[in-house]
Amino acid sequence: MRRLAALALASVSVVGLSACGFTPLYGDAGAGGSLSRISVSTQDDRLGYRVREQLEDALGRDGAQTPLYRLETQITQSRRPLGRRIDDTAVRYELTVRGQWTLNPIAGGPVMTGVETVTTTYAAADQPYAAIAAQQDGEERAAAELARLIRLDLLRALSDR
Repeated sequence: MRRLAALALASVSVVGLSACGFTPLYGDAGAGGSLSRISVSTQDDRLGYRVREQLEDALGRDGAQTPLYRLETQITQSRRPLGRRIDDTAVRYELTVRGQWTLNPIAGGPVMTGVETVTTTYAAADQPYAAIAAQQDGEERAAAELARLIRLDLLRALSDR
């Protein structure tokens, strides 16, 4: 009896959702399907390359299909020392990466824009190689988080259309 009641409740809720116009965000008819048809362009530097690589992975870029949109980004970064040792060198660094994006439909239409900011920290090392590796790791983490936030913005913007 309980199984029958649970089955009836599930079927009523599915019918109710389909009648209200509910569309899954990642379904074929949702905004997630068009993400793979967005071409990404960033500035030509190490951080821009990392952000573009992360964005293409996050969007699931399909190079076999012609793009419907072009995503242009402007990435800026700032680094500031946190904490001081006795010799007045930094203990940690705070890396702030700001990504301003513009989504242009290739066939024409309204342009969508947005801005996201990500902050990460990394330890300052005494050895030169370790310091470079720590900085690059901080940049990679910031690029991955920025790509995730921009992807969420794009999903919101495309689902509102």
